[in-house]
Amino acid sequence: MIIHATRKLAERLPQVSKDSLWDNSVLGSWHADRLTLDRRQCVLFCHDETRAALFVAGLRKPEFADLGNKVFRGVFSDTLRALGCPDSQVLRALMTLGPCGFDTSTDRSVLSSMRVVRQDLEACLWDFPNVLQADPVEVSVRLTRRPAGIRGKTIWPQDRLLELVAGLG
Repeated sequence: MIIHATRKLAERLPQVSKDSLWDNSVLGSWHADRLTLDRRQCVLFCHDETRAALFVAGLRKPEFADLGNKVFRGVFSDTLRALGCPDSQVLRALMTLGPCGFDTSTDRSVLSSMRVVRQDLEACLWDFPNVLQADPVEVSVRLTRRPAGIRGKTIWPQDRLLELVAGLG
């Protein structure tokens, strides 16, 4: 699995390739950006193909070192379960991800979608006095259940992500 990191996020990660990495995962790659909300470091992930979004708040330096494995996989699996994905498919999806690699090769279309997701994220967070009180899975589910635009077409990220995971076998 490849996570394409923005420059702001790449500054915090221990190993980031300047060259584009080859993604051989069936699930495809993700983009990630570091945000500062309520003076806390947060990361927003966006799946390249489905535009499904994942959100993690209150990260510290040790968590950035394990961002691709522990942090991402945890919120990804919990969000899939919250979207109604059976445990067998969640486990298959986690095994399909493979080892995580980071590069700085980003796609403008995905970054544009992430800008819209960030606006939706800020609207979701109005319900909470502090970003740390927001449940990352609940916020990720809300961000994944909204319509998204990809190159002029409207899609539903939740449906696309669940179809992709269900098609794993």
